[in-house]
Amino acid sequence: MGYPSVDRRRVLAAAALGREAGDPGPAQDGAEPLRAVAGEILDVSPHLIIIETPAGTEERLVIAPWATAWHGQDVAPADLPAGSMVVMRTRERRVVERIWADTTRITGTIQSISGRKDLTVELDCGPHRGHRTVTIPYRASGRLQVRHPMWEAGYLFDAIGVRKAGGSLALLPATSQPPYPARAVPAPPPAYAGLQSRIFGPATWSDTFDEEERGAAYPMLERQDTGCPDAGVSCTGLPYLALGSLLQVTNVCSQRGANVPVVSCGCVAGRFCDRCVECDTSPRGRVVELSPFSYVELGGDLIKGCFNAQIGLG
Repeated sequence: MGYPSVDRRRVLAAAALGREAGDPGPAQDGAEPLRAVAGEILDVSPHLIIIETPAGTEERLVIAPWATAWHGQDVAPADLPAGSMVVMRTRERRVVERIWADTTRITGTIQSISGRKDLTVELDCGPHRGHRTVTIPYRASGRLQVRHPMWEAGYLFDAIGVRKAGGSLALLPATSQPPYPARAVPAPPPAYAGLQSRIFGPATWSDTFDEEERGAAYPMLERQDTGCPDAGVSCTGLPYLALGSLLQVTNVCSQRGANVPVVSCGCVAGRFCDRCVECDTSPRGRVVELSPFSYVELGGDLIKGCFNAQIGLG
């Protein structure tokens, strides 16, 4: 017999604990809702963007006069090329205010770096995400190496870039590289008794979720539950949870919150004992890794790579 679905797990866990099963989605805090929209650009002008969604439907959205876009660098929305895959943040009435085109995040452990000008990086992205080969263009190497000084096998790597011609270009450091090898994560403080009390730390994102998925990867999952020998590692005193748990995630910077289901193992995120410095300096240790949709709808900027988060049990 197969494992129950994420939604079914949440209901069963709530029944076992004698509590109400929460519902995924944004908190009812009165803030104007943000929505994420994804698709392939069919046509774009200064005032209108037409996309084909992953479901194959055509959508037309109005571009706000103040909207900005990123496609390896800041560009005018009207200059985005047709065929680009975009994630967009919209407000009510489907008004687009921010566009990220062909944006990817490259997170893993360095296996090798080769090349003289443009560099080729081989990464182990964990047992669930396999291996990736990434190119660092010469023009971006200095900026990356300032925050990633250890270009050696066994050290962690985390960059933001663009998908291009079937590969990925790493252009911006997503974080400061931890000073220890990936297998030498500092020991955590004593674990919290649970998520009844709030826990603070960096929330990041990954593009390895399904298209349009709203969900989270969490580091401290039971290894037997996930079938992952690398689960359960974090330098933060996080409690153990199971797949299907509902996290209440609040962006401390934007004060937007949502209930987000844990849909996958965050074993790679748990090896980063780093800080986020958006609007304040967070404690060390990533507490959650979000899908792009969940991250954007909580007010996050894909290029900045993190926001200070507060998590609890949803």
